[in-house]
Amino acid sequence: MLTPMVAGGVVFPGLFLLSKNTLQRLPQLRWEEADAVIVSARLVSSVQAIMASTAGYIVSTSCKHIIDDQHWLSSAYTQFAVPYFIYDIYAMFLCHWHKHQVKGHGEDNGRRRAPGSTWAVVRGYLHKEFLMVLHHAVMVLVCFPVSVVWRQGKGDFFLGCMLMAEVSTPFVCLGKILIQYKQQHTLLHKVNGALMLLSFLCCRVLLFPYLYWAYGRHAGLPLLAVPLAIPAHVNLGAALLLAPQLYWFFLICRGACRLFRPRGSPPPSPCQTQD
Repeated sequence: MLTPMVAGGVVFPGLFLLSKNTLQRLPQLRWEEADAVIVSARLVSSVQAIMASTAGYIVSTSCKHIIDDQHWLSSAYTQFAVPYFIYDIYAMFLCHWHKHQVKGHGEDNGRRRAPGSTWAVVRGYLHKEFLMVLHHAVMVLVCFPVSVVWRQGKGDFFLGCMLMAEVSTPFVCLGKILIQYKQQHTLLHKVNGALMLLSFLCCRVLLFPYLYWAYGRHAGLPLLAVPLAIPAHVNLGAALLLAPQLYWFFLICRGACRLFRPRGSPPPSPCQTQD
C-alpha cells in the first residue's frame, strides 16, 4: 500500500512544480508567478482526471461480474490518488492566495488595500472553497478507507465507474483557464462549456442511477426496487456523494445559460436569479 501512495506524493506535487517553473523560466513564456501557479494547478488536476478515468474504464470493462471480479488497478490507483487530494487542497489555497495578493482582489475604490493577514486569507479560502475542501477531505478520510479496507475486494466494477466521474474535470479546468484570460466569448469556450455540461451530466449525475440499474440487472430487480434491496448505509452514502454533484451541476447549468444567452437579451430579473 505504501508504494503507490509515495509515488502519488511525488508525481502530483512534482508535476505542479515542473509546470510552474517551466512557465516562469522558458524565455518564450516568462509568465508571472500567479498565472503559472493557477494554470499549473489546473494542469495537474486535468492529468489526474485523465489517469483516474482511464483506470476506471479499464477496471469497469474488465469486471464481468460486478460484485466479485477484481482488478489490481482499483486498489492501486485509489492509493496512488490519495496524495493528490491532499496536495490539491494546498494547490487551491495557493491559487486563492495569488488571486488575493496579485490580481487586485483587495482593491477598493481604485486603490489597492494592504494584503490581509495569512489567517484572513485562509478564512476567505475556506469560505469560498468549503465544499471542495470538504469533498477532498471526505475522499481521504472516508472514501479511501472504505474502498481499500471495508469493501474486502468486492465491487471493483462500481469503483471503476466512480473513477470515471473524473471525465468532466479537464473541461472544468479548461473553462476556468479561459475565464482567467477573459476568453468567455470565444468559440472554444462555448464548445468546452457544452462538453463540460454533457460530461458532468453523464459521468457525475447520471452515474448514480446507472449504478443502481447495473446492480438491479445483476440481481434481477427493477430499478425502483434496488434502493429497498440494498443496505440503508449504501443509499445514504450514494445520496451524500450525489448531493454536491447536483449542486455543482446547477452552477454549471446557470453558467451555461449566461454563456449561451444572446448578447442583446436582458439579464434575468432579481426574482429569477435568487437561489
